[in-house]
This record gives sequence, structure tokens and C-alpha cells, in this order.
Amino acid sequence: MKRMHIHIAVDDLDDSIQFYSAMFGNAEPAVLKDDYCKWELTDPAVNFAISKRGAKPGVDHIGIQVETDAELQEMNARFAAAQLPVQTQVGTTCCYAKSDKAWTVDPQGVAWETFRTLDAAPMYGSSRDRSQEKTQAANACCTPAKSVNTIAGMK
Repeated sequence: MKRMHIHIAVDDLDDSIQFYSAMFGNAEPAVLKDDYCKWELTDPAVNFAISKRGAKPGVDHIGIQVETDAELQEMNARFAAAQLPVQTQVGTTCCYAKSDKAWTVDPQGVAWETFRTLDAAPMYGSSRDRSQEKTQAANACCTPAKSVNTIAGMK
């Protein structure tokens, strides 16, 4: 099963948790940290995450979560078929989870990821501050590499 993923940067995590919990019928978050919250809903089928980590408020990135390696390969093939650059990350730690994933950026500059969660992780992940990109490792969290952004026209 594939599930849509939406990650929104917020200014006030507590107010946003209250709002989105009400929007999701008082569903309890699957992950709740000081700087991050995630719901994994079945109706609608969405992995919805919010975080307060210094990013500009609004849609941070969108994606599709998969359950199997075969589904991940299928989604990576879809990214490639869109003729956009793709960055693959294996065993990365991001958003308090270990995942295999791939990133691209759509023609509007919106970052898209497809990922398979492998396990929980005790830390958020690598810095996603774009001002620090030159020091980020290839497995930086929640953002495609600068080369993917540049090729796709994102600045």
C-alpha cells in the first residue's frame, strides 16, 4: 500500500498539533517529539508530519511512503520517467526514522520524496538548513541535494 506524505514546517508546534489533531478526528500522533509530530492515518491514507526546525512555515515537502522494496523501486522508476534528476539515499536517518528513499524536485520547485521506513531512530537526522548544504552528508534529512535542486531549477 502506498500512502501520501505531506510535511509542513510550522511556527508553533503545540497550536499546530491541536489544530491537526482536530482535523484528523482527534487521532493521536504516531510520533511526538519536541520539534516534530507525525500522524499515520488510514482515512485519509496519509503520513502527515509537522516540524518546528527553523524552516520557513508552509509545505516543506511532499512524498509517497511505500511498504516494500518493490514499491520503492516502482516509485523510483516513476521519478526517472518524469525526466527529473533523482537522488537516492539508502539507510538514511530522517524525521526520527531510518529509511531508504529517493528525492526529486518538480518543475515548480516542490521537493518530492518516496521512501520506505525501516525502523525508528532516536534522533531527527542531519541538519536540513540549506545554508549548511556544503557540509551536509549525502544522507541529509528532509531535503534533496543541492545538485537536484539546481538541475530542477530550484534555488
